[in-house]
Amino acid sequence: MTALLDQRTLPDRMTRVTDLDLSVDAVTLLEQLVNIESVSKNEQRIADAVEAALRPLGHLEVSRHGNSVVARTSLGLPERVVIAGHLDTVPLNDNLPALRDGDVLRGLGTCDMKGGVAVMLKLAATVPAPNRDLTFLFYEAEEIESEFNGLHLLSQSDPDLLQADFAILMEPSDAVIEAGCQGTLRVDVTTRGERAHSARSWMGVNAIHKAGAILDRLNAYEARKPVIDGLEYHEGLNAVYVRGGVAGNVIPDECVVEVNFRFAPDRSEADAEAFVRDFFEGYDVTVTDMAAGAMPGLDRPAAKAFLEAVGGEVAPKFGWTDVAQFTKLGIPAVNFGPGDPMFAHKQDEHVPTEHVERCERILKEWLA
Repeated sequence: MTALLDQRTLPDRMTRVTDLDLSVDAVTLLEQLVNIESVSKNEQRIADAVEAALRPLGHLEVSRHGNSVVARTSLGLPERVVIAGHLDTVPLNDNLPALRDGDVLRGLGTCDMKGGVAVMLKLAATVPAPNRDLTFLFYEAEEIESEFNGLHLLSQSDPDLLQADFAILMEPSDAVIEAGCQGTLRVDVTTRGERAHSARSWMGVNAIHKAGAILDRLNAYEARKPVIDGLEYHEGLNAVYVRGGVAGNVIPDECVVEVNFRFAPDRSEADAEAFVRDFFEGYDVTVTDMAAGAMPGLDRPAAKAFLEAVGGEVAPKFGWTDVAQFTKLGIPAVNFGPGDPMFAHKQDEHVPTEHVERCERILKEWLA
């Protein structure tokens, strides 16, 4: 399925959704957001709706950047907090429109991450005089290549809009704080052989067979589990794809094992690459993708205050999220949003309504 969808294929009650009502409760607002289809690169309608809902709020300065929307207070307070969430989703999987099912709301984007966006919109509308200056950032294209990521683009074009003392990324985190994030590195590990007819295999060298030694190394890998700011991270090194072969009667002369390394945030990108190259010493290793992690930053004053407000235990973030973008800017950031991340991108994507209500309540109490 392509990212750009023919609106005529969507249910009628979705195509009619063009307005957002900020006076309704957060769960109803979430349902409205979900029913505006916004697969990556198709965010114009939802960005239009968010912008139109925020423009009448006199306490906010609203600006549009592509299909990203920024809304800011300018009260001259000594501390500024960014609250950020992306507007796009992965492609449809027969999971629209939204469906209320008891105490959960089902549908594409409910968990990742329109639940967080609904909370952001309610805060923007109902906290006109916060105790900290606020920047609400609703951005495009998080689910695809980083070159299209609205947060990344803003950091290049308007970095002043992102300046803050602390940032909250409303990625699904089971409505608890997940601090920092792990980095990610992908490499191609290549074996080479010599082609021959499969009836005379001894005349060649089978590159796929040679890849077995790579898999043996991966099977023997023991994960590093560093403790950072009291949080235990768990690294992972895994084959995620194997490709090779020429034809059914040809001994292959090349095989590529694609490996993903999820590394703890105390490693730099250079450290992570060096580790992987050393691990696969003797093989041709090509880096195909890399993104740094983010340290928890829980010792910063703004982060401490937020931890006290939320309460409970803090968990490490095992995946990569855009908190790393804020780390590059020197801004400590955490993940805090409704929804179990295990259901992100699944056909059965859903969010407990209690998570949405809890995140709204905690943030409103902290800010007001």
